[in-house]
This record gives sequence, structure tokens and C-alpha cells, in this order.
Amino acid sequence: MRLELSRVVQGCRRGVLTGLGRSGGHSLELPGCLLYTRCASVPHLTHDTLHTLPHLPPVTQISLDSLAEHQEVLEEFGEGVAKFAGLHDTVLFCSLHDLATPRPSGYNTNKTVSVWGSGGRIELSAARYMALQAAIRPDWYQSLADGETPPSASRKRARKAVDRTLTHLDECLSLHHQTQELRGAEIFGVVEGGDVLEERPELRCQLIAGVTKELPEDKPRLLLGVGCPDEVLACVEAGVDLFESSFPFQVTERGCALCFSFNIEPDPESAVLERNGPQSDGERGAKTQDDPEQMTPFEMNLKDKRYRDDFRPLVAGCECYCCRHHQRAYLHHLLVTNELLAGVLLMLHNLTHYCGFFRALRGALESGRLQALRRRILQREGGV
Repeated sequence: MRLELSRVVQGCRRGVLTGLGRSGGHSLELPGCLLYTRCASVPHLTHDTLHTLPHLPPVTQISLDSLAEHQEVLEEFGEGVAKFAGLHDTVLFCSLHDLATPRPSGYNTNKTVSVWGSGGRIELSAARYMALQAAIRPDWYQSLADGETPPSASRKRARKAVDRTLTHLDECLSLHHQTQELRGAEIFGVVEGGDVLEERPELRCQLIAGVTKELPEDKPRLLLGVGCPDEVLACVEAGVDLFESSFPFQVTERGCALCFSFNIEPDPESAVLERNGPQSDGERGAKTQDDPEQMTPFEMNLKDKRYRDDFRPLVAGCECYCCRHHQRAYLHHLLVTNELLAGVLLMLHNLTHYCGFFRALRGALESGRLQALRRRILQREGGV
């Protein structure tokens, strides 16, 4: 794996990762995102349906907590998760946790980290963790880390998390070099921070910028747990290269569609569509009684009855299958009648829209128009 930076402006890094995967035949444009999966499958989509989408990320993220209880099966299979799950040609990154899934806290020890599968709690020592990675056979994986400091955690607890994570890293590196199945795989060290109240979230970007200054320039910086477009922009400015993409899935699960605009050079036809189809402040991020806190200003709640007779596409000019063939009113109907097709169509749209945002972000960095993109994304008036 090689990182080639073509542009660095005020901390923002534009470049490409080349030589990815065991064959070295993949590349990934930066800033970019990973392809989020659950049990090695993108939620709501079959592999064939998924690959009708253009510009998919070449790196697929799986989480070890969803696979840990299948260790014996994977070891008996002996050819890794990519072949076991029937994945297309892709680079596989294995994270420790699925951050889109809540998990209990307070179960880590000096020697083990706990993950939670469908059968309950599973304790992982460094040795068992590395045995699982050998069975999964990822191209990239993160080292074992504590990563469990709730908002009430003290500085002492955060310090302990850092110490544990460093110890786990040393153990993982030692076992990595001894494991034939992981030959050629890349291991990502974890920077442990904790959730000390006086430091997060207000100073998060300053903290990230401070950390990235200490990291090697020729190594990619991957940040897990951040997906909102405004947060992604702030973290890119702090020097982050890669993000996960669980955000489109979370939006889909709320029955919502991403609708923020990232086009800083709209063509005349799109401009007319925007003027003819304005969206009010109330449509974007409108909260519901069922889910009053989780919605963001970057999505529309299609369960709302206002969309019952709205025959526009989700986003004017969007080229996804859903926007080309269906209307907001149809998605509203599918959601209120609990049809499974709703999740399929929303996931197709949200994933397409989110990947388009990252393409626009890279283009803005190349042209020196990042602030114009920020203003466009954060605007609260006009069309989508």
C-alpha cells in the first residue's frame, strides 16, 4: 500500500492509495469512505443489486463483532470471509466493532476486550482476536483496542484505555508476523482518545488536528464513528483521509432520504429544477414523535404525511434508480405500509448520494473551492 498526496491545503489532504489488496491491483481516492456492511453484506441490498451502483468504494468494511461467533465455521471453511460471503473483487477492512450498533459498556479488562454478537458477549484476548483475523483473512484490519470510555469516564480511565490499547497493539504486531494467513495484510494502529466531557465534542476537531500532526505523512488516517457531512468536512480540514459509511444506513433505518446539495457548479437545468422545487427549512431534518432526536438537517423524513401526494423525485437531478423511477409519494406509501422495498430503494439512493458527496469533496479540494462546498452543504434554503 502506498499513499500518494497530490495536494495538501491547510491540513486537507487530496491523494490516492495505490497497491491495495493482496494483489495490489486496487486504488482508493482520498478523501474517501469505506463501504459499510453487516455480516459482509450491505443492508437491504443483494450483491447484484449493489453493483448496479456506479462509483462504489473499493474497500469494504466488515466488523469483527458480527463474525466472532462464527469463528469455527470460518476456520473450517479456510478461505476467508470474502469468498465465504460471495463478495465481488474488493479490498476487505475488518474493524473491531460495528459503531452503528449500540453495545453495553464496562466489560473490558486488562487482558480482554468484549464484543457482542447475536448470542451475547464474547471475550477476546489478543491471541483469540488474531486467530479470528486469520480466519477472516482481511486485507486491512485494526488492532485490538479498549475503545470504551463513556462520557462519564475520568481522565484516569482514559489513560488506562490508552495503556491497554498500546499493550494490545504490541501483542497483535507480534502475532501478525507469525501468522501465515495475514501475510500481506495491513494492520491499522488505533489512536485512543476517550470521551472526556470537557474535551468532546466541542474540541474534537482541534484534538484530531493535534493528533494528525504527530502521525506519519505517508500513512492514511481513518476515522470511525463520524459520518454527518458537516462533521466529515471538519475532520477533512483536520487532516483525516478516510471515513466509514454507516451514515446512509442509519438514515435509511429512520425512513429518511439524504437531500443535501453538494453541487457547487449546478448546470442550468438543475438550477431551474431547484428554483421550481424549493424545499423549506421544515422539510430538512424535520423531527418526528417516533424519533425526535436522531434526525439530521441533511435528510427528509418520508414518513411525514406531507409527502403523501408529493410526486417529485427524492432529489432533483439524482441519477440513482429510485429517483429515476419513483416519487416521494411512493416511498411514503412503502414506509407507512412497512414494505421491504422501502429499505431497498432508500439504501440505493442514500448510498449513491453519499458517495457523490465524497466525489464532490475531492473535486472541491482539487479546485480550491472547499469553502464553497461547505456553504452549499450547510445552506438551509433553496432546492435540493
